[in-house]
Formats: sequence, C-alpha cells, structure tokens
Amino acid sequence: MKNTVISIFLILGLCTTLHAAEVEFVNSSGSLAADLPFSEAVRVGDTVYLSGQLGALPGEMTTVSGGIVPESIQTLTNIRNTLEGQGLTMSDVVKCTVMLADISEWGAFNRVYTEFFSKPYPARSAFAASGLALGARVEVECIAAVKS
Repeated sequence: MKNTVISIFLILGLCTTLHAAEVEFVNSSGSLAADLPFSEAVRVGDTVYLSGQLGALPGEMTTVSGGIVPESIQTLTNIRNTLEGQGLTMSDVVKCTVMLADISEWGAFNRVYTEFFSKPYPARSAFAASGLALGARVEVECIAAVKS
C-alpha cells in the first residue's frame, strides 16, 4: 500500500510538471489585435487550440467588407497564418467550429471552406449565432494535431 501511495504521488508530480512544461501560449502571427484578452492559440503537447478567428485584416479591429465570402476567405487565411506560425498546415486541423451570423450563408461559407480544406475534411460543427464580435458574419475556431 505504501508503495502504491508513493507511486501515485510520483505520477501526479510528473503529470503536473509535464503539463506545466507543455503549455505554450501563442501570439505570433499578428492576425489578432495586440490588446485582446485571449491568446491566438494555445499549444498543449501535441494539440494546438486556435481561438476563434474573424474576417479581420491582421492586427485590425474591423472585418473586411463585402459579406460572407470575403470574410470567410480572410477568416480562413488568418487561421492558416496562425497554423503556419506553429509549423502546421490546414491538413493538420482535426476539428473546426463555425459560427455564422446567418445560417442561410452556410452554403456560401462551405464553398470557401473547400478552397482551404481538402478531403478528408476535419470534423466540424456549424451553428447560427445571435451576434458575433465586430458585427462579423463568421467566426471559426479550430483544433490541430501536431504530427510526431
């Protein structure tokens, strides 16, 4: 019993040390304005969690004009830039969550999405939101896996 308790404490200590060592907060691509209260991405071990991206030009607090298509292009470009800053590509994305200001724009978003992602596509959820930051038409967050 004593050896089991000691082993558990050693394992817990090791997990805590590994966890602290493996977390990296990423703010390197410049796609987000510098004064926002969240990180562009957080890398935990072999997983990168990207914060939601809007169709804003890098470092700006306004979305590109023209509606869902240009905003979708800029949003996915911002995601690609964040991934590239971590040595990743769009093919490393395993999950996307898509928030649309108007669910009727789902088809238009999908057409742009397939220009950035190819088969096999990441898992994905999409839903309508009652309002997005900066009056955006779309926001996308992703999870990427780092290849060993």
